[in-house]
Amino acid sequence: MMNKTIVELHEELKNNKVTSDELVKESLEKSHEVQEKCNAFVTILDDAKGSNVTDDLLSGIPFGIKDNYSTKGILSTGSSNTLKDYVPFFTATAIENLMSHGCIPVNKTCMDEFGMGGTGTTGHTGVQKNPWDLTRMCAGSSSGSAAAVAAGVYPFATGSDTGDSIRKPAAFCGIVGYKPTYGMISRYGLFPFASSLDTCGVLTRCVEDAAIVVDAMKGKDPKDMTSWDSSNINLYKDLSKDINGKKLFYIKEIVDKSNYKNLPEETEKHLDNFMTTLDKLKELGVEVDAVSIDQKLLNAIASTYVVISCAEATSNMSNLTGFSFGPRGEGNSYQEQMKDHRTKGFSSLIKRRFVIGSYVLQACNQDRYFKNAQRARRLIVDAIKEQFKKYDALIMPVGTGHAPKLDNTDKVTDDELTPLDEHLQIGNFGGFPSITIPNGFIDGLPVGINITGNCYDDQNVLNIAYALESSMDYKNQIAKEVK
Repeated sequence: MMNKTIVELHEELKNNKVTSDELVKESLEKSHEVQEKCNAFVTILDDAKGSNVTDDLLSGIPFGIKDNYSTKGILSTGSSNTLKDYVPFFTATAIENLMSHGCIPVNKTCMDEFGMGGTGTTGHTGVQKNPWDLTRMCAGSSSGSAAAVAAGVYPFATGSDTGDSIRKPAAFCGIVGYKPTYGMISRYGLFPFASSLDTCGVLTRCVEDAAIVVDAMKGKDPKDMTSWDSSNINLYKDLSKDINGKKLFYIKEIVDKSNYKNLPEETEKHLDNFMTTLDKLKELGVEVDAVSIDQKLLNAIASTYVVISCAEATSNMSNLTGFSFGPRGEGNSYQEQMKDHRTKGFSSLIKRRFVIGSYVLQACNQDRYFKNAQRARRLIVDAIKEQFKKYDALIMPVGTGHAPKLDNTDKVTDDELTPLDEHLQIGNFGGFPSITIPNGFIDGLPVGINITGNCYDDQNVLNIAYALESSMDYKNQIAKEVK
């Protein structure tokens, strides 16, 4: 049953062909199978039970929660040793909203520690493996959610996206990853990483399901001052495949193969695949143009993200001292205890990011690094928003190709390819709605394509993705085998 979409499962439930308890039981069984092979979960809720089935599409359906969402009475670690035993006393607003529709959480999914990292390898419970090929990564940080949805544990799981943490794992695992406009979904109860970039979202196997789930998650929340009233937006109800006359653009400097001196064969296939998909869009009546963006701005994307995200993370996580949360450190003074807790509790990647964040926030360095990064962010966003005056959305390939090998996680991306690998961060810089959908296969492994639109234009972005998905054969695909 878990290979079906939300709408299909709802029909099965309403027609009494299956019960909610049976769906939950199947999802739990699959959770244990996938855990053994992919290490996708921090916690499996074996005592989960079905719920009443109503006319609500989500009622009675199991789902997964990324482990950086606070869940009352359920272990919520952020995949970090600093919170390895933390059980919250409240539930994140986005999860409360979901559960009010009658869906049932069956597990908490692994992630890169506190959302920092793009490999699915830095969490305290170990490495997440891609269900299409267990020797390859899922990307991160929503690695466990992506692996679980791709493997057919359930039709959807929550994620969070600070740089590309929903959208790149979706691409590597052959599924859909949707990051709505910043503030559409409340961040109350989401462990903060970089507050000006963090966005709640969802991983599914089709665009329709993404619309259904975000409709349930979204809403203005007095506990999150950055949330906004989206009650007039009905993503699922207003989904349309009619995109005739829409205008899309892609960034020429990133996509044009002639701009690269030493293009890897895999990346060349990826870019060719992208151009073939653009031809499909043109057949649907969409105009697609190549647009030039200043190469200096494109080259600045990755470093701008590092400076801003590390600075905000350093500030946000200063409360993780071992006194209020997590295991108490050892020492003869509170300073020694705090140092011991943070030294032993955080992975080396997190500690490096804290060092960077502290450095760029020092008074003597702020102008040169942090404030300059803010200026660069504004210039990048302005350049994209200028194009949104003429175009409905930006369409781009995701990453440099398919999922890399897990034993290749330390490889540094060629500087020439960095804008191709990191351009999804633009969506976080501007708070733009952005969705990744499957775009076929390279060497038997899935790759993705991304559509990003202007703020509050989520419906337009989803409609374009919905129409494109309908023209291809990758909707609701399950990883062929968990090797």
